[in-house]
Order: sequence, then structure tokens, then C-alpha cells
Amino acid sequence: NPVEICMLKSGVMLFAEGPLLDGLYWDKWHNNATLTPQNKSYIYYENLLLGVAQIRQLKVRNNSCAIYPYFHTFIEDCYSDYHYRAEDRSDFGLGNGSEWKYTSASSLSPWYWGSMSLYNNGGYMFTLPRSKQESMEKLAFLRQNSWLTRGTRVVFIDFSTYNANLNLFCVIKLVAEFPATGGALTSSHIYSVKLLRYVTYYDYFLASCEIIFCLFIITFIIQEAIKMVKLKKEYFRSAWNWLELLLLGTSVLAIAFNIYRTVEVSLLMEELLSDDHVYPDFYFLAFWQVRYNNMVAINVFFAWIKIFKYVNFNKTMTQLSSTLSRCAKDLTGFAIIFFTIFFAYAQLGYLAFGSQAEEFSSFQNCIFTQFRIVLGDFNFHTIESANRVLGPIYFITFVFFVFFVLLVGTILKYLPFCLSSREELWHSAVRQCFSPQGGSGLALAAPQHTWAERQSEPFCRSSQRARHCAALPSSKQPRKGLLDHKTSTLHLSLC
Repeated sequence: NPVEICMLKSGVMLFAEGPLLDGLYWDKWHNNATLTPQNKSYIYYENLLLGVAQIRQLKVRNNSCAIYPYFHTFIEDCYSDYHYRAEDRSDFGLGNGSEWKYTSASSLSPWYWGSMSLYNNGGYMFTLPRSKQESMEKLAFLRQNSWLTRGTRVVFIDFSTYNANLNLFCVIKLVAEFPATGGALTSSHIYSVKLLRYVTYYDYFLASCEIIFCLFIITFIIQEAIKMVKLKKEYFRSAWNWLELLLLGTSVLAIAFNIYRTVEVSLLMEELLSDDHVYPDFYFLAFWQVRYNNMVAINVFFAWIKIFKYVNFNKTMTQLSSTLSRCAKDLTGFAIIFFTIFFAYAQLGYLAFGSQAEEFSSFQNCIFTQFRIVLGDFNFHTIESANRVLGPIYFITFVFFVFFVLLVGTILKYLPFCLSSREELWHSAVRQCFSPQGGSGLALAAPQHTWAERQSEPFCRSSQRARHCAALPSSKQPRKGLLDHKTSTLHLSLC
């Protein structure tokens, strides 16, 4: 029947009955000797299968999309892409088990962000038995009774293992997505996390370091609170203070998650040891453990950035910070111009090549692809094969305008600044050269002698700059901004 053909085409049930069961249930050694203890599976002989595996699917309702009137006589059913409002939660099939009835998962469980959509954490789910033979019979029964339907949009296979040699939990999620276009997209996510933190002596040493870190954070919070009360509104006007608050916030979250994870793993372990015929949901902890690791990475990054706050005594760092602060407005204006052109080309690439090239299949992919073009990591034949005329035009003009704005725009932006600085330097040198105080004339607001007096012989002798005065023009005092650059270069070198 059509449903059976759809199931065979996807291959999910065939995979579950074959390679999946062979990989999950390792009950014999290489010499066919039975593994001990009984009813325990050691994947690759080292990784203990915790509990049992769980299989879950999400479906969409029939007629969840509109059919054009011309095709009503040919097409009766319509199943849209997966989204939360189109999800099917009604009972189907035999309707006498959890695999036929919709189950709402815990609100704390994270949703899954797949290749096609963002999927809910509920669905039609069941667990596999402990033995391989019983699991094979159950999967064959579901296949014969059409557990997978045309409305199925995603199937999840979840299980967890533990390796005592490394004290690591491995949480595995195998995913098969079924887009509305047909076919299947498969992916896998493997999280190797250390949930049992304190086992060896080194772990206890890390525990003592964590306690010291908590005491430091408490002291840091008190210090920042006193500083905030003292400065009031002035406290929030410094970027360094905002960085301090960011570090405090991420540190407090890290401490809270560490405490929660330790308690939750202990409770989950007790539940697992009491009944090994249930699926232990370690995915929730593994998911947030990975997010916790990312948060710690960001926290450490900003902690290193904070070092710049305490190296202002260095002349180079002071110049760098002052330069960045003065150029902030100019850099912002230049970034607006650059990204306006950049996003315009991203939209062009998405609309022109999105249906032909994977690199331009979404607006986000276009942005990353264009960054790759700027770095030189791009396959030109991809867009050339997508459109032989528009593809080369897009590529050439993008490279030209981006580098034109990036390089030439920067030069044109700072060239007047360089020229004005040169002229200002010349005026300062002239004031110093003609100052009767020798080298202190830079700070004078107005000359103490007229131009004619400075050209006179007594003044030149008294100031001991006769050779300098001889090189000066004798006609009249040049106006500011109209200096002869050749003469200025000579005077500057003499001074």
C-alpha cells in the first residue's frame, strides 16, 4: 500500500530493525560467548547502555495546507511543513498504547532545532524492550500497523551510555526529518559530558578551587555593590563597569547550574538504578551542560579582555585605547555603509541563486558565503552553474565594491586627517623655530615679535638662528593654510 511504500522509502523502520538493534544490543563477545552480567549491553564492550532507548515521532494534520482549486480532483490530502500550530495530537492507529497517543513532554525539556524546523519536545513515543528479540518484534509490529504515516515529519531515536574508564556520559540523538517535498534528511547529535564531577582526587582538588571561586565571586559582588552605591548613575557610564556586571552575571549562572546539575544527576541516578526498563532522559542535562560550557568560554574570553583595564600604564595600550575611543563614531559610520552593501548583495544572492546553490539556500547562508568570498574561500563554479550571466556579474561586482568600500573608502576617510595633521605640525614647528624661548614656543598662543622684527639681523643674532632666518621668505608673512610645502619641509628639517 502507499503507506508501506512511504515507510520503505524513508528506511527508518528498516534501519531500526537492522543496524540500530545490532548497534544497541551487544550481548555476545567476538567468540560468541555471552556477556556478563545478563541483560546489560556494553556497546563496543566498554560503554554501558543506560536503561533503554526511546523512539519518538511528530506529525502534522491532514489538510494543514491549501490545495489550488485546479488540483482538487487529483489531490485530496495535504500535509504541510512542520510547525507548532499544524501539529497533529489526536490518537491514531490502534490507539491502545503510548506509541499511538500523543504525550506532552516536560516544559523544561529543550526543543530541538533541526534542519527543517524547530520541533516540540512531545510526540508519539515508546521505549524498546531490554532484549534484542523483543525489540525486533515490537518494531515489526509497528511497521505492519503503519506507525509512520504521510503526516510524519520527524523521528527521534534517543539513548544514553556511560563509560566508566573515562567517567563520561554519552547522550546520543539520531534524527530523521521528512520534509514536505519528500525524502528524508538524517542527522545525529552526540554529547559527551562529565555529569559525575567528583570521583578522583583531582576532582576534589577542582571542587576546592570551585569553593574558592564562589568566595571570590561573593566578595566581588559586595565590592561592586559598594561601588555602585557610591557612584550611582556615574557607575553605568563606564564600559568597564558593564563588563564587570556581565562577568558577575555569567559567574552566578555557572555556580547555580553546577549546583542544579549535581543534585539532578544524583536524583536521576537513583531513579535509573531502581528501574532499568525506562528511558533515562539525560538529554536535558547534556543540552544545558553544553550551553554551560559555551557560557564559561564566553566568560573566560571577557575575563581576558578585562586585562586591558589594568595595562593602561603601558604607552602603547594607552594610545590604542584612545585611538579606538576617538574613532568610534567614524568606525560606526563606515560599518553602516559597508554592511548596507553587504546585506544588499546577500539578498541578491539569496533571491537569484537560492533555489540552485546550497551556499545561497537561506539568507543566513548567503551572509556566511559572502564572508568566505572576502577571505577567498569560495567555489566560483557554484554560482556560475546556477546562472551563467548573473553569477559572474554578482561575483565580480561584489568583490569590487566590497574591497572598494573597505580599502579606498578608508583611505579617503583618513587622507584629509593626515594632510591637516601635516599642516598643523608645520605651524607648530614654525612657532617653535621663531620663539625667543628656544624650544618653549610651542605653547605660545600668539607670537611675541612681528614678522619684520623676526627677519631683522639683531633678532636673528640674539636668537642664534641666523641660518634659519636666511631661509625665510622676505616678502610678507604667509597666511595660515597657504604655506609653501617645499619651504615648510626645509624649515621643519632645520628646526
